[in-house]
Amino acid sequence: MIKKIFFSLSLLCGTAALAQQGNASPYSYYGIGNVNYNGTNEYKAMGGTSVYADSIHINLKNPASFGKLKRTTFSLGATGTSYNFKNDVNSDKANRQTIDYITVGLPIANKFGVVFGLLPYANVGYKLEGERLNNQGQKVNSKYEGNGGINKAFIGLGYEINKNFSIGVDAGYHFGNTKNDLYENITDLGDGSSLQNITREYRKLDYKGFTFNFAAQYFGKIKDYDFQANVTYSPETKWTNDNFTQLQVIKGSQIVDSNILIDQSKNITNPQMLSMGAGIGKNLKWFVGGQYTFTQNSKLSDSWNNTAIASYENSNRFTVGGFYIPKYNSFSSYFDRIVYRAGFRYENTGLVLNNQQINDVAVNAGFGFPIGDPRKFTNLNIGVEYGSRGTKSNGLTKENYLSLYVGFSLNDLWFQKRRFD
Repeated sequence: MIKKIFFSLSLLCGTAALAQQGNASPYSYYGIGNVNYNGTNEYKAMGGTSVYADSIHINLKNPASFGKLKRTTFSLGATGTSYNFKNDVNSDKANRQTIDYITVGLPIANKFGVVFGLLPYANVGYKLEGERLNNQGQKVNSKYEGNGGINKAFIGLGYEINKNFSIGVDAGYHFGNTKNDLYENITDLGDGSSLQNITREYRKLDYKGFTFNFAAQYFGKIKDYDFQANVTYSPETKWTNDNFTQLQVIKGSQIVDSNILIDQSKNITNPQMLSMGAGIGKNLKWFVGGQYTFTQNSKLSDSWNNTAIASYENSNRFTVGGFYIPKYNSFSSYFDRIVYRAGFRYENTGLVLNNQQINDVAVNAGFGFPIGDPRKFTNLNIGVEYGSRGTKSNGLTKENYLSLYVGFSLNDLWFQKRRFD
């Protein structure tokens, strides 16, 4: 058992930089970047609906579910995404891969469960290029590049009060940095000649701060059907945000001059969030649920990464999804034991550019494949998501994306008292 724990901890420590290369969206420039789903792939395949709770899956979006865990559970997930960008003039493509989460869940005592782990909370990743004429009629080439992200290390505790109610809380420490570069050079002075020097505005933002999630879950009956409902709340917190911005003059590959524009720290707002959901189903057979999430993203206006065309409004997310299992204990057909999942998500992200609301819409589908000894409930979860973010209106970019995600959920009895050693 000790070896297993140290193995899990070593994996967590070894992925401290996992948030660095997971995004290719131009919209990730704004605020802290694109905030990820931050849940396991089983629930992502249901559109991100995180109402359902059971004893063998880690529901990262709902710490009240941790008290339901009956087995030690190790979960790992990864995603590969293909992006297609279009505006009124150009189109482009990009591909990214990232680790989504690595978590361990422990049923440490009767009705108590602990979950801890590490995941990429938000990502920045973009490359843009364009040309314009300055006030002197000279042609200027501009390149925008950004990368990096914010990680979340967390620990949560859930308690099953009785068969109908569970409560839970988790605390997360967020850390990481993002980098934004703007390169500009004059490619035509007006007479066909160009300048050899390139100016670079380099910005590095370091983030540090905490978040807290409080949750309650209800389990009941409506006639012969199982009913579940939950509510989660994350209060507003303040993060420390250090900004180092430098203006450089580059000739060839050498920096010939530099000037520090900003070197200071300030507190930024991590906005409050409230989520409510409910669903109905049959135990070990099927479940369908819906969820609404409100995030006060209007508080993101204190971010360093803002422009004159950007503003923020409160965000609303609607999700619906569920699963179906033909026969979970079938001995004659493996396909009857597969979990079939599907879901839908609609969200206004809270970002407004050129007076255009940036929305994100996606559909999901996935499968949970049982692996090995059926008594251990280990499974491989594969899903696909197709979505669209943004718009081509008002000179913006339409972003379509296709993601394939894979997750492992390994279950075992670590703390069960043995009759014989």
